[in-house]
Amino acid sequence: MRAETQGNVEAIEKTLKLLAQRMDWETAPHRLEEFDAMIESPDLWNDPAKAQKLMRDRQGLMDAVAGYKLISGGLKDNVELIELGEMEGDTEIVTEAERALSDLVKVAAEKELEALLDGEADGNDTFLEINAGAGGTESCDWASMLARMYVRWAEKRGFTVELQSESEGDGAGIKSASYKISGKNAYGWLKTEAGVHRLVRISPYDSAARRHTSFCSVWVYPVVDDNIEIEVQDKDIRIDTYRSSGAGGQHVNKTDSAVRITHFPSGIVVTSSLKSQHQNRDIAMKALKSRLYQQELDKRNAAINEAHENKGDAGWGNQIRSYVLQPYQMVKDLRTGHETSDTQGTLDGDLDGFMSATLALNASGKKRGEIADVE
Repeated sequence: MRAETQGNVEAIEKTLKLLAQRMDWETAPHRLEEFDAMIESPDLWNDPAKAQKLMRDRQGLMDAVAGYKLISGGLKDNVELIELGEMEGDTEIVTEAERALSDLVKVAAEKELEALLDGEADGNDTFLEINAGAGGTESCDWASMLARMYVRWAEKRGFTVELQSESEGDGAGIKSASYKISGKNAYGWLKTEAGVHRLVRISPYDSAARRHTSFCSVWVYPVVDDNIEIEVQDKDIRIDTYRSSGAGGQHVNKTDSAVRITHFPSGIVVTSSLKSQHQNRDIAMKALKSRLYQQELDKRNAAINEAHENKGDAGWGNQIRSYVLQPYQMVKDLRTGHETSDTQGTLDGDLDGFMSATLALNASGKKRGEIADVE
């Protein structure tokens, strides 16, 4: 067996070990039997929320078992074919099996990443907020670039993207934007992007063509499922209506339809600025509940808690990732050290490498390293 093929075999075996550990392979068949017995209960749907959670948990375990068997079976079959082909001198069989193993490595890598998304809210849809920081017009333009980057990433995954609110910049770009992104593990993936993002480039708004540094903050909160109860008392909130900014002319908003909700105990403020005031109240309340739910998750999860407490202002020293466009091109994550010179690809939504590296770091239980930033 060639060294490259042996390396593929070892990589797949490593993934299988991780998958077995994450789902507790030894007890998986017994747990599936228990799930099957519970869903046959005539009283199952007396509690719809509990029933839905049971069905989700069962499907998740079924998918994990099926994925493990697919990879394990593919590894066994192709290793046997390679050994048989080498014994009989059939290079065609060997080549075909080696190609199949190379493809299986990619499948295994995807399953390994999915196995890392096992947090309490990782499977939920998510709210994504982008806020311009230090840098004025430059930062507003940077905020619009980040918004485009995340929309592109979500669309490539087949996720649904809904703009919740947007505040235009004074000269260009946006001061802030909020999106709801819906899809499998949307929160699990995007939670890795929470933090301050730094841009270095020759400013298109500077007549002297000098290098400028801009900052934006990105915050991510899980959408609260209907079966998760978050109590918000009327005495704890203030609801304001106002006229939202937007396109001029015949599209200008002439009514106070935008909604802002302030939660006094936490200091959280959420907004929605679509055309319907009723719809905006509903969206803003859901966003508030998601923020409160995130706070509860933070209390339970020390790693997330540390990340949010240390997020700081959107300025120098707090960045998690730097994007340098001039005089050279480099995107570097300061938590993991993952980097790429394909800045355009990154800004077009190719973020899986960065997200995967952060998920792996979080799963390892290691702290963020002292990684030097790019100049």
